[in-house]
Amino acid sequence: MKTEVISAVSHRGEAVQRAVESLRQGEAVGLPTETVYGLAADALREEAVLKIFAAKARPRFDPLIVHLAEPNWVERVATVPDSVREIFDRLQARFWPGPLTFVLPRRAIVPDVVTAGLDTVAVRVSAHPVFGEIIRAFNGPLAAPSANRFGRISPTAASHVRDELDGLIPVIVDAGPTGHGLESTIVALRNERIEMLRRGPVTQEQLADFGDVAVLGTTPHPEAPGQLPMHYAPKTPLLLVDDAATFVSAPNNRCGLLSWKTKSGDRFAEVRWLSEHQDLNEAATNLFRFLRELDDKNLDLIVAEKLPDQGLGAAINDRLLQATARP
Repeated sequence: MKTEVISAVSHRGEAVQRAVESLRQGEAVGLPTETVYGLAADALREEAVLKIFAAKARPRFDPLIVHLAEPNWVERVATVPDSVREIFDRLQARFWPGPLTFVLPRRAIVPDVVTAGLDTVAVRVSAHPVFGEIIRAFNGPLAAPSANRFGRISPTAASHVRDELDGLIPVIVDAGPTGHGLESTIVALRNERIEMLRRGPVTQEQLADFGDVAVLGTTPHPEAPGQLPMHYAPKTPLLLVDDAATFVSAPNNRCGLLSWKTKSGDRFAEVRWLSEHQDLNEAATNLFRFLRELDDKNLDLIVAEKLPDQGLGAAINDRLLQATARP
């Protein structure tokens, strides 16, 4: 299969039309969202969703997010229990369209392969204008995890998708780099609290304005994407440290540095500063791109500095910690 990359910047109409045609034919296609690039397919056709799992080499026990065109599409695929209706309405009114995913009781129309056989389904409404145009033209929900091989670094540019999935999918829509650079925040509403299943651009501090928040850890039995202990991983081993200035490498090791606060990188073969001004939004946008760049430098080790463990910093730290895990 030849993978076609179509620019939505210079040929938006063609890109939208080509993506919609492929989706209607039951294919999986690479699409931009405001978080990372996604690998989308018709969420209600099992044979289409299976192409996502095949292209990504993703295990079937890891559920997918179902993307909707509008908030009022929720009832197509999920139910909102009366007990959480008020807080759900308040949260979606504040954060949709945007990078917040809800885990809700599923409807029978959603295939088991989408939910990994669970009785819940994860749903969100993307704020990306190109994704929105495509899903409205398609006129159906789209299952869309990140467009990379399973467990690898998430893609924040169309070139990353091509590097990962070239020859495995027919179309990638290129709309330039993504805005947030981190996957959506995932929450479940239950037990009179907001449970964060995955940190992301919508932070714990923002959610706390709406109720009590509990942050859950990783698990080998995920109920939402991004909960596995190993995820977002480069091929190069990664070490997470508090302060890279005190790190001492083994003799003859070529080490790269993903820096948050260390200003001098003289002892490292390659250095990327997440944000020279220590801006957490900039750091989140740069995270996966810089990890990919360091991973391509034939290093023995990537050393990453922890960020402040709050807000977006906590979400970035979560991903770095998962990226340190090895099979």
